[in-house]
Amino acid sequence: MQAIQAKDYKVVFGAHGYENLNILLKEKDYSILFILVDSNTHEYCLASFLQNLETTQTIEIIEIDPGEEFKNLETCEGVWNVLSELNADRKSALVNLGGGVVTDLGGFVACCFKRGIDFINIPTTLLAMVDASVGGKTGVDLGPLKNQIGVISNPEMVLVDTNYLGTLPIEELRSGYAEMLKHGLIHSESYWNAVKEAKYTELESLGELIRQSIAIKNEVVLEDPFEQNIRKTLNYGHTLGHAIESYFMERKDKTRLLHGEAISVGMVLANFLSTALRSLDKETCNETSKAILSFYPYVNFEEKDIEAIITLLKYDKKNSHGIIYFVLLDAIGKPVLNQEVSNELIFNAFDYYKNLSKK
Repeated sequence: MQAIQAKDYKVVFGAHGYENLNILLKEKDYSILFILVDSNTHEYCLASFLQNLETTQTIEIIEIDPGEEFKNLETCEGVWNVLSELNADRKSALVNLGGGVVTDLGGFVACCFKRGIDFINIPTTLLAMVDASVGGKTGVDLGPLKNQIGVISNPEMVLVDTNYLGTLPIEELRSGYAEMLKHGLIHSESYWNAVKEAKYTELESLGELIRQSIAIKNEVVLEDPFEQNIRKTLNYGHTLGHAIESYFMERKDKTRLLHGEAISVGMVLANFLSTALRSLDKETCNETSKAILSFYPYVNFEEKDIEAIITLLKYDKKNSHGIIYFVLLDAIGKPVLNQEVSNELIFNAFDYYKNLSKK
């Protein structure tokens, strides 16, 4: 599969990708190669990765706990302490082998340690492959608030090996698929139709769609690397989606939602708002929303839940001067930025989600 050229690095694929990685390691001649894993990727992915590695450099493994609840500064401090104890210097490098938590957190750790060491992302989940590991966003959560602390800094390379997807539970595959559905909605009807009709469980046929998804994101990031304008379109469904995810993460009486499960709700809500405030026609709104709902389980929201979720919107990163901005659609492939939405319309959007889910 052909590599994708990002701004300062390449996204490489499969066996040829490992050849590129080994060439990079030989050229860079790092003092120590640190591999960051969580307990899941340590068990299911590390051995396979090491078998493909050809290097005489010293290798050290650093393991963190899995899960979004550990994507915080406390975990970063633990990794920084291990790096110091193992004599990491500015010529060391950090390989992030894992899902979005590992690549986000590992990139942030590398950017801050000794004012910056090289890092390489090896995403092992679908979500990380098509979203988290690409585009240079690194960072951690602040309590339940998603990605509040971080910097934009590019890796030396991203290597996508779809064989790792075979280690995932079906729920994690489904979670990552939400980002591919989002790419379809903001990019083109052709890609939307391809993703809508595909089966995320058929890994052999998923590779080319993953590459297209990465290419879509890369195209946007190249035009707007620091999210001043068009890159915000990648947040379609995420304004309410992230607030929903944060709310369900902090409430002990709620079953926690995976990222894609929350974003799927956020996209259905954004579809409704796009019809109410922009020119997305009702037929397209209903068709795309039903397609999204066919992949994900229904989530129940009570009035108090919606009120709390609306309160969390003030922490969204697209906000400016106290105004909450949404990304909406005029049509599939035609996103629009900086849309203000009333609380009344948000409640109406949740009603639409509830009613559509029951049909």
